[in-house]
Amino acid sequence: MKQFFKRLAPLATALAALAQAGTASAIELDAGDYTPLPAGTTALVVYGQHTTRDKLYSQGNRQPINPQLDSTVGILRAVRFMEVGGLIIDPQFLLPFGRLSAKDDIAGLGSKSSVGDLILASAIWFTKPGDKNHFAITPYLYLPTGSYDRNQSLGLGENRYKFALQAGGIVQLAPGIHWDYAGDVTLFGKNDDYNDGAGGRTTMKQKPLYQLQTHLRYQLSPTVDLRAALFHTFGGETKVGGVEQNNRQSTTKFNVGTAWFAQPDLQLIATYGRDIHVREGFKANNQINLRLLKLY
Repeated sequence: MKQFFKRLAPLATALAALAQAGTASAIELDAGDYTPLPAGTTALVVYGQHTTRDKLYSQGNRQPINPQLDSTVGILRAVRFMEVGGLIIDPQFLLPFGRLSAKDDIAGLGSKSSVGDLILASAIWFTKPGDKNHFAITPYLYLPTGSYDRNQSLGLGENRYKFALQAGGIVQLAPGIHWDYAGDVTLFGKNDDYNDGAGGRTTMKQKPLYQLQTHLRYQLSPTVDLRAALFHTFGGETKVGGVEQNNRQSTTKFNVGTAWFAQPDLQLIATYGRDIHVREGFKANNQINLRLLKLY
């Protein structure tokens, strides 16, 4: 029995980290995101992401269970471009939502649909629309408005405030070839209604989480491009009830895909990706991302 609960500990940690799936997607760029648009432009964006996971890792070691955890997560996003003090900014909100489904050895967790935490953000550009290269910083504020129940293992709400700061940009390497890059850090407030493992209440704290990402785009035509990206996330160790969990994250993943402007004001992006390396938590073996952008 003691060995059984020892095996469950990495699962509890992984499920807590999985609640960040929707919000993490918010700061994982699509190539071209740091292109400033003219002041007065409004963008409405819908994201869809389906991920399957069938392996669980703790401190780099695969755990001897057969978990299957699928997620279908969406994000609604509204953006308004404007000029303030000579700089382009884009105040926006993002609202994650989705469904998590557990199967095989973790089928007892069931399935749950929920709404994630509301995100407020705005990029601040130090370049102008029409420039060849771009650079911006973006602060993100996460509000604990999502669905949360400490006795429910599955859910997208985190019951804590978060703040992320990202810096990124675009470099034109050659005509039709662009490199997109970004780095960010996320700071976490405490969750003072975290499950202590026996249904009681305790406090969970988390160290800063860092992410680096790089994208390469090749323009096949004025309306179609091919793209590839690499992401690396690290840090974010948690402390529960004052006890270090030794669950520092280190995850590397990639995706490849294409973008198509069906009309000058309507774009569709589709990418496929998977995790390459996971130190802590579930390993994604398949991930499909779709994004629909409408400009006004």
